[in-house]
Amino acid sequence: MDCNMSLEKIIERCQEVGVNCIALCDHGTAEGALKMREMAPFKVIVAEEVLTPYGEIMGLFLEETIPSGLSVEETIARIRAQSGLVGIPHPFDTFRHSALDSQAAEEIAEKVDICEVLNARGILKRDSKKAEAFAAKHGLIRSAGSDAHTPREIGNAYVEMPEFKGRDDFLEALKKGKISGRYSSPLIHCASLWNRIKNKLSG
Repeated sequence: MDCNMSLEKIIERCQEVGVNCIALCDHGTAEGALKMREMAPFKVIVAEEVLTPYGEIMGLFLEETIPSGLSVEETIARIRAQSGLVGIPHPFDTFRHSALDSQAAEEIAEKVDICEVLNARGILKRDSKKAEAFAAKHGLIRSAGSDAHTPREIGNAYVEMPEFKGRDDFLEALKKGKISGRYSSPLIHCASLWNRIKNKLSG
């Protein structure tokens, strides 16, 4: 809804910057990631950001779309039904209305696998520190994401980790990963707003 990158452009940019595995995570659909998994010459993790009444939950290693608007508990159950992993994207982000509510995050912490502690689109570093503290408190595996909505953002935040073969192997590799990257310019949010407007006008 707020991005106009083609799958071909994403693949091209990943190869340009040396990304050899990507979790493709659209808002409210896994269809693009499923298609890209068939196209890309590198590993693609099918993911989705699912909007619940209390904010977004991320599902990874999915095989089909999970509809938005479900409760947090039902969303997690749908992810688990696909043998997927549960993640919290951009937690505690002060300026992002889709960030999972703090109370909800605490209530579901024991059901979460991964917590994103670096999101390149974050604006306040204190939000990342809060995410780090939350992950440490609940023993969650830490991760990072570019949250790329434009080609130039791809690879801004990433995890250097060992090769993996599947879901369980991924978790073990992620535990050993090194989080790196940088924050994108806050102005990049203007591109998302413009894409949102264009996509809405074009239907």
